[in-house]
Amino acid sequence: MSDVIFRTAVRADLPAVLALLADDVLGKARDFTEVDEAYEKAFADISADPRNQLIVAEQDAELVGCLQITYIPGLGRHGSERSLIESVRVRSDRRGQGLGRDLMTWAIDQARQRGCALVQLTTDKTRADAHRFYLGLGFVASHEGMKLAL
Repeated sequence: MSDVIFRTAVRADLPAVLALLADDVLGKARDFTEVDEAYEKAFADISADPRNQLIVAEQDAELVGCLQITYIPGLGRHGSERSLIESVRVRSDRRGQGLGRDLMTWAIDQARQRGCALVQLTTDKTRADAHRFYLGLGFVASHEGMKLAL
């Protein structure tokens, strides 16, 4: 097997990224695998925004993982930027092989190189395996996250 490459997603990757998002217990209930107008617009908006990156993990010409990074400017922490990581997915047949750790380490390194003061993420309370995974990367459950569905 060849090495995994982490790169910015291109439009041709969109169907595979959607498949990754839906290849998940929670994702099956809220994401679709068919590219429609809403997904096209979201991809275009992410691609056009210099503070957003949709990153894919590619191995042997196949997408095996993805995540989205958003860089958030703020006055807190002496005006430092923070990195928000969302939509972390590893293809189900590749889970447990270290790919997620490599992908997250790469994303954290990007934030560090950019000068971010911290990296933050949210993870659903039902994802016990994900909680262990993030704790193993050094994340601390320091805050209670809240969401309001609109």
